[in-house]
Amino acid sequence: MTRLEISQVSYSYGSRKALDGVSFSVEAGRFCALLGPNGAGKSTLFALLTRLLATAEGHIGVAGFDIAKAPRAALARLGVVFQQPTLDLDMTVRQNLRYFAGLHGLSGRSAVLAIDAALTQLGMAERADEQVRALNGGHRRRMEIARALIHGPEILLLDEPTVGLDAASRQAITDHVHLLAQSGLAVLWATHLVDEIRPDDQIVVLHRGKVLRNGSAPDLAGGEGLAKAFLTMTAEDREVLA
Repeated sequence: MTRLEISQVSYSYGSRKALDGVSFSVEAGRFCALLGPNGAGKSTLFALLTRLLATAEGHIGVAGFDIAKAPRAALARLGVVFQQPTLDLDMTVRQNLRYFAGLHGLSGRSAVLAIDAALTQLGMAERADEQVRALNGGHRRRMEIARALIHGPEILLLDEPTVGLDAASRQAITDHVHLLAQSGLAVLWATHLVDEIRPDDQIVVLHRGKVLRNGSAPDLAGGEGLAKAFLTMTAEDREVLA
């Protein structure tokens, strides 16, 4: 079942076109990697998906709701982890999550159950009463993902979620989110790192605001490997971690 549908979406900053006729969809239970170099348009697309920017051209459907016509219903079905951390460092993990639950109208026992379930799902239950300031980068990211799951979204958006993390933390976060996809969530994971992608993942290659390819990792890699294929498609002389 289609959870996220993006059709002919374009967006410009003045005379500069950041997105140009972007179209793809993500099904329930799928991990979709939005793969592109810096400046490809990934963050602009996420801003449109979260209504930080209004869609000027094209259509965005979230769990069957048109985000332009029914923004509140659409956004209620999204869980979002932005690239920049948005945590209160002086509060505990549980206090941060309780505050966010309240923003979604959850209180009392329903909030407690939702918070406990999200923390358990991300392996953070034992750190619930620790101050966020004391957590390392990897655990802070896990907490942000747990926060994004509190209200039971159908789609999880993550914008470059492993930036600044060490290799072990990156691997752990990637593993956790793949498990979430296997549980039925539709996941859109923006990245420029091909080592975060698995063979059965959907890949949408975005470059200079356009979708170059949309398919499975093996199809895109061909016989040359995904990292080399990505470099060839984007025609940029840069290092891609693989």
